[in-house]
Amino acid sequence: MNSNLNNTPTANRVHIAFYGKRNSGKSSIINAITGQSVSIVSEIAGTTTDPVYKPMEISGIGPCMLIDTAGFDDIGELGEIRVQKTEGIVEKTDIAVLLFSEPDMEQELQWYEQLLSKKTPVITVISKIDDNAYVEELIEAVKKNTNTEPILVSAKKGEGIFLLMEALIKKVPDDFEMESITRDLIHEGETVLLVMPQDIQAPKGRLILPQVQVLRELLDKKCLVMSATTDKLDQALACMKKVPELIITDSQVFKTVYEKKPAESKLTSFSMLYAAYKGDIDYYKEGAKVIDALTENSKVLIAECCTHAPLKEDIGREKLPRMLRNKVGQGLTIDVVSGMDFGTNLEQYDLIIQCGACMFNRKYVMSRIGQAKDKQVPMSNYGVVLAYLSGILENVSI
Repeated sequence: MNSNLNNTPTANRVHIAFYGKRNSGKSSIINAITGQSVSIVSEIAGTTTDPVYKPMEISGIGPCMLIDTAGFDDIGELGEIRVQKTEGIVEKTDIAVLLFSEPDMEQELQWYEQLLSKKTPVITVISKIDDNAYVEELIEAVKKNTNTEPILVSAKKGEGIFLLMEALIKKVPDDFEMESITRDLIHEGETVLLVMPQDIQAPKGRLILPQVQVLRELLDKKCLVMSATTDKLDQALACMKKVPELIITDSQVFKTVYEKKPAESKLTSFSMLYAAYKGDIDYYKEGAKVIDALTENSKVLIAECCTHAPLKEDIGREKLPRMLRNKVGQGLTIDVVSGMDFGTNLEQYDLIIQCGACMFNRKYVMSRIGQAKDKQVPMSNYGVVLAYLSGILENVSI
């Protein structure tokens, strides 16, 4: 059993989404690629309703996520909802496979332009070539309107699948998640102290995803790692033969750790590492400075990626709002959204604060940042804001 396939988080996989009209053959192609019945195949249009996700590994790409979307020509009230969900997938798509199946390709070309506007690589496919009477006509039309060479595919006969796989490999973005989380902050043989409070918000019996990924990367880098909870920070430092080159902590205890850390040790947080790894750290830093200009008439949007039942002292719903209101005033309006919900009227906000986004891929996070920039709304990140409010942002390593 492939460990990369089973252990790679969804957010770190290449997201490959298949788009097309109802009954254009999206599900059949995905089933042909995976060799499994991942998606239900039927002659009835509209069989795929909600997006279907299939994690797998493709040689030459590595861990990836295949996404089967509902037909963008769906109709009716429910159809509109399905199309909206398909549109939402565009924001997280690293590579798009766009199917053409009939001469009327106005909708396909609209989606092609939309994908290109998101700087998403697009592979054009003419599907169902074994029983499609318009193949030659489609080839010329796709070439003319997209300036691409479409791949001819028959999922039923397995024709064109290998060519499609080759095209997918070539379309993987050069910079896809290649930068390490800790970048050049730490090197082989150097010591790292992880300060990880295991409070009520920490999942029982396990670490949160950023902690797991950072720890694994540090081990891969052959670093020497010690872990401790915040209350054992003094003892952990006393146990270390030399001061750690780097301390990585939970952003919520930034100030406590900063006040106790050795002067020689660099300090950062898991959230700030992810701010640079998945987002635009410079934009986040500039966004945090807007806090000083906020008033009680201002509005702030806090955007969580996870959908979870809020616990006591939840960082996004309790700690950050309290810290912001203590600085700005109790009248400050703060809205909170979670999951894929990012709001449609961003221009009403004076600042957006995004979580570490460990559950989203970089493409989706950068899409959110793009939306904020388009609306000229400053945006920041949990870790960056907490460091700024603690007065230590300029002394934190990122």
